[in-house]
Amino acid sequence: MATVELRFSAQPEHVRTARLVAAAVARRAGVDEAVLDEVRLAVGEACSRAVGLHRSHGLTAPVRVVLSEEEKTFSIEVGDEVPGSGGAAAGGAADEEADAEGEDEMGLAVISGLVDDMEVSSSEEGGVIRMSWPAAPPPAAS
Repeated sequence: MATVELRFSAQPEHVRTARLVAAAVARRAGVDEAVLDEVRLAVGEACSRAVGLHRSHGLTAPVRVVLSEEEKTFSIEVGDEVPGSGGAAAGGAADEEADAEGEDEMGLAVISGLVDDMEVSSSEEGGVIRMSWPAAPPPAAS
């Protein structure tokens, strides 16, 4: 099982890099070429969501992306450090909270439309979106 871990500061301009890295690692893992756009879009949404949560809560901690190749599966975990962020965003004034909640729900809906196997979890340490796709490693060179 090969794993790549990426950490980046919660700045929107780093989301593009995360998308590019995810697509490259997914391709290497054997994810079908036709699915790579979905991988890019899903990672972009998940990373944008994490960046938004970090920024709205004033966190300076990096966003974490873990890309894992397993035998027949490629998975990506995008983690933030906002406690209880697996659901709607918490904190802020009532109007800001409602806006953040709506954006959060929309982002999760977009991701769930792109990924068949998705899991959202949260704890006191933060939230994680785990996504996975089928993969068939390329045949070994002879």
